[in-house]
Amino acid sequence: MTDLAELTPEQRTELEAAAFRHLLQHLREHTEVQNIDLMNLAGFCRNCLSKWYRAAAEEKGIAISDPQAREMVYGMPYEEWKAKYQK
Repeated sequence: MTDLAELTPEQRTELEAAAFRHLLQHLREHTEVQNIDLMNLAGFCRNCLSKWYRAAAEEKGIAISDPQAREMVYGMPYEEWKAKYQK
């Protein structure tokens, strides 16, 4: 078994990115879970993820808008997601 302390920064980033992609896919598949439910139970929601994504982009000098970040997280434009799934 690999000691996590032995991972290279690149390996750690690859694993974290894969886990993040899996989280996004899980949230996209479970549209019955509302953002308010996530906030109440976990202290974050899809909108939080999109803000963190945009902030990370800004730290790297990449300018993206809130709507772009939300579309990346939701897998579709936010307004479309709200119309389809928000209760």
